[in-house]
Amino acid sequence: MDLYKLNKTKLEEVKNVPFKLEKEIQNLVEENLQILFELEMVRSEFPLNGLRIDSLAYDQQLNAFVIIEYKKTKNFSVIDQGYSYLSLMLNNKADFILEYQEQTGKSLKRDEVDWSQSRVLFISPQFTPYQKQSIEFKDLPFELWQIKQYSNNTIILNQHRSNSNESIKTIDVKDDRAEQVDKEIVVYHEEDHYHKANPEIKELATTLRDRILELDNIDISPVKHYIGFKLNKRIIADYEVQKSKVKVRVNLKYGMLEDPKRIFRDVSNIGHFGVGDYEAVITPDSDIDYLMSMIKFSYSYHYNS
Repeated sequence: MDLYKLNKTKLEEVKNVPFKLEKEIQNLVEENLQILFELEMVRSEFPLNGLRIDSLAYDQQLNAFVIIEYKKTKNFSVIDQGYSYLSLMLNNKADFILEYQEQTGKSLKRDEVDWSQSRVLFISPQFTPYQKQSIEFKDLPFELWQIKQYSNNTIILNQHRSNSNESIKTIDVKDDRAEQVDKEIVVYHEEDHYHKANPEIKELATTLRDRILELDNIDISPVKHYIGFKLNKRIIADYEVQKSKVKVRVNLKYGMLEDPKRIFRDVSNIGHFGVGDYEAVITPDSDIDYLMSMIKFSYSYHYNS
């Protein structure tokens, strides 16, 4: 990717500045983990059973641990290392919970963690075509993030996304670690949420999805209990598809949203999936235009904050 700085009417080339050490990347990410990934930092350099995790983080939205590995060189196996780290975690859950409690000072119980949503992030200045091809499956809990720095103090972070519909479970992988991970950890997709809905509700949900995706720079993020819509890695709204209705939430604190039709209720003190303090139940008879005006308010708020 070519990058230029506009100086009046002249373009000046902004040059790539290679990272000298892998530790540079690690320090940069750990210091900015919340901004980059919306994750809570737990521990740097976490040793366990002969392996060492570069960064251990926690996803508060999914209640799941995230393992982060940094690579400056290209000669490493994404699949082998990914399965090794996740297998290590699944076989030592108590150690991960204890580490979280000791490092953060917060309480965390074993049944509060959703182990099925665990994942590994690999962050590197470059990935080989082979490494990218190795994760071309829809259900691998591994993410590749390419990081680059430039001479104008700009950092660019891009995720390599798989467009494949093939499942890793169709491949004969004779590896105990892989079998254990594939059995316990699940990567969710949109269709996983629609099968429970009747035809009208599925149409309603997909129509709402399309309306939300018309907003600029929105990414769709299906997880275990809901489908989230993200602006710059922050969820602005999400919905939970049920048989005869859809529960929609907007990510705002209670008191921020003007809702003259009162379609939303306050769920700030009620256990619920998704994010935000506002929840509405919609059916095919609901006013989608009005609902979208509420979602657009959340979009504007997070866009400008």
